[in-house]
Amino acid sequence: MKPITILIADDEAEIAELIALHVQKEGYHTIIASDGKEAVQAVQTHSIDLAILDIMMPNLNGYEATQLIRAKHNMPIIFLSAKASDLDKISGLVMGADDYMTKPFNPLELMARVNAQLRRYKQLNQPAAAVDNKVLETGGLAIYPDQRIVTMYGETIELTPKEFDILYLLASYPKKVFSAENIFEHVWGEAYYEGCNTVMVHIRTLRKKLGEEKAKNKVIKTVWGVGYSFNG
Repeated sequence: MKPITILIADDEAEIAELIALHVQKEGYHTIIASDGKEAVQAVQTHSIDLAILDIMMPNLNGYEATQLIRAKHNMPIIFLSAKASDLDKISGLVMGADDYMTKPFNPLELMARVNAQLRRYKQLNQPAAAVDNKVLETGGLAIYPDQRIVTMYGETIELTPKEFDILYLLASYPKKVFSAENIFEHVWGEAYYEGCNTVMVHIRTLRKKLGEEKAKNKVIKTVWGVGYSFNG
């Protein structure tokens, strides 16, 4: 079996080595990059299962590196940064990260999040025979779970892994209303915590990519005070 490989990108060598130490204790292989450019090169030349990226790095920052990685790869990405404002966290999630932790950090919490992301990623990439992968179509929208592709009138829409998961979850149960807590627990595989606006941010960017801002009939319907449903 191929060992799980985790990429750690941070321009502070001591932090990168500390993270690597805890990752290796879990039995995972590590690759360390000192900046965003090295991180992108590592993804291009190695089979990476998860990436832990700092944001403020030379050459390419974490946001820029994530955009380049997301163009071709859908492995989980966790931002680990000293940038701690809500706007920073929202920006990280919008850029394509699956999770966001701030420095200083608890290594045990980081590893818990790493393991949760790896479990979720493994579940979502099971062989087709293990899950019901029926293509979902409504109007001009088509969702192909096997390929994890979404098209609108034949044009491919580039979604992050979490955006795809949210859309597929809602589309699998048309008209059913999911609360933010329900969506978070289904998609992230973790217990929802009070004050978390992660789902709202992902719904907002998902709607933008689907062209919902100008559409009269919304694919994703907001049920005020309750949650969201698929209007298929």
